[in-house]
Amino acid sequence: REYGQEPQVILTMPLIAGTDGAQKMSKSLDNYIGIAERPNEIYGKTLSIPDSLIAEYFELLTNLPKDELRALKAVLQDQSQNPRDLKRRLARELVTLYYSQTEAIQAEQEFDKIFIKKEIPEDINTFTPETDDATLWIVKLMTTSGMAASNSEAKRLITEGGVSIDGARVTDTELEVSLEKTFVLKVGKRRFIKITPKGV
Repeated sequence: REYGQEPQVILTMPLIAGTDGAQKMSKSLDNYIGIAERPNEIYGKTLSIPDSLIAEYFELLTNLPKDELRALKAVLQDQSQNPRDLKRRLARELVTLYYSQTEAIQAEQEFDKIFIKKEIPEDINTFTPETDDATLWIVKLMTTSGMAASNSEAKRLITEGGVSIDGARVTDTELEVSLEKTFVLKVGKRRFIKITPKGV
């Protein structure tokens, strides 16, 4: 009104804290949970949040009624209760919200298989390098297979200890990987790809 404009109604909302629990959720800060991400990613990222965010996420990101929210907050305040179970429920609620209850259960089972039982997921993509050489530079393997966006990112992931081949951590950014047999390349906590030799 003071500026000669028609008055408008606005709705303000609290900012959602990122998965790090320190800053607002932002893709540029890599502390976000994307609603278009795969169920496994939504589930896994939710379990990575600090316990202090559980109540806030339930309140801002789910459709639970107020009486249930109050009960959840009471459970969280009980020091004898393990918040892990509530965090798992939160993860299921979020996957169900954007996908389905069935996919939420599958995401939980997949998470347990990878992080508790230390097994390899059943459904992973396969990549065959287009080269006739017997070996391939690990960095090039990561970029051509889509496991890293650039050489610098691939090197950073290796340096930070986030890359492994058949469960063995890769520490050498100059490693030449043998392409004579099939193996599983893991990048980060939840990304797997099966590398197969050419002609197999």
